Amino acid sequence: MSEMFHIISDGSCDLPEELAKERNISVVPFYVSFDDEHYLKENVEIGIRDFYQQMVDRKGVYPKSSMPSTQDYVEAFLPFVKERIPVICICITTKFSGSMQSALNARNIVMEDYPDAEITVLDSCVNTVLQGQFVLEAAALRDSGMGYRETIARLEEIKSTGRIFFTVGDMEYLKHGGRIGKVAAVAGSVLGVRPVITLREGEIFPSGIGRGRKRTTEKALELLADYLEKGKGIDSYSIVVGFGYDYQEAVSFRDHTLEALREKGYDIKEIPIFQIGATISVHTGPYPLGYGIIEKGIHASL
Repeated sequence: MSEMFHIISDGSCDLPEELAKERNISVVPFYVSFDDEHYLKENVEIGIRDFYQQMVDRKGVYPKSSMPSTQDYVEAFLPFVKERIPVICICITTKFSGSMQSALNARNIVMEDYPDAEITVLDSCVNTVLQGQFVLEAAALRDSGMGYRETIARLEEIKSTGRIFFTVGDMEYLKHGGRIGKVAAVAGSVLGVRPVITLREGEIFPSGIGRGRKRTTEKALELLADYLEKGKGIDSYSIVVGFGYDYQEAVSFRDHTLEALREKGYDIKEIPIFQIGATISVHTGPYPLGYGIIEKGIHASL
C-alpha cells in the first residue's frame, strides 16, 4: 500500500479553492493590505476579484502583501501531525518572500511536541500559477501511489524546469515595488514600452521589451515555443495561462496560443487558465499575462 501524506502550500500557489480542495491540498494564505495597516487574508477575508477591482478603481494606491506567520503554519501542520500523516509543505521562492522561513520555524515548534513528525518544507524556487502547477504535480505523484521520499526526490528533480514567461500592463507597479531592478533597468522609462519577463529558478530576468500589448504577448509566446523546442516533447509538460484582472483577454490569449502551437505541429488540446493572486500582482499591477510551464512529475518519456 502506498504511503499516505498531505500536501500544503502557501497562498502564492494561486490554485482555485475548489481545485485545491478536490486535490486534497491545504493552502496557507498570504495577507494583503491597501493602507499598510489593515492586512486581510487573501481568499478568506478578501476575495481575489475584489482585490483586483480595488487595484483598478484606486489607481495610484499600491497594495502590499505579507507572508503567512509561523503560527499560521503551526495551525496548518498540527491536524496532520496529530494523525501521524507526513506533510510536504511547498513554499514560494525564498528570493521573493520569507514564507519558507515561517514554515521552517513552525516545523521546529511542532517537532518539539511531536519529535517523530515528518514535515518536509520545500523551496519551490517558483511562484504564482507556476507554483500551483508544481503543487499539482506533487498531488499527482502522491495520488499515483508514489511514496513520501520518492515524491520529494522527484519534485526536487523537476522544479528547475519551471518557467514563467509574462508581461504586464505598465511599468508603474514594477517601479514602485523596487524588487525588479533588472527589468526596470532594461525597459527604462521609455513611453509605452513594457517588459517581457522570465522567471527561472527563483529569479526574474528581462527577456525583451515591446511597445504595446500585442508585441509583448507575442514575445512571451515565442519564449514558450523556444522552450518547448528544446524540451522533451509537449506531453512531458504542464502549461497554464496566468492572468490578472481581465479574464476575456486571457481566453483570447489562450486560444491564440493553442492555434499557434498547433501550427507548429504540437498536438495540444487544452491549456488551463489560472488567475494570478495578490502575492505577485502587488508587484505587477492588475494586468499580468503569460505562461507557466514545468515538467510533469509523471510522463510517458520517463
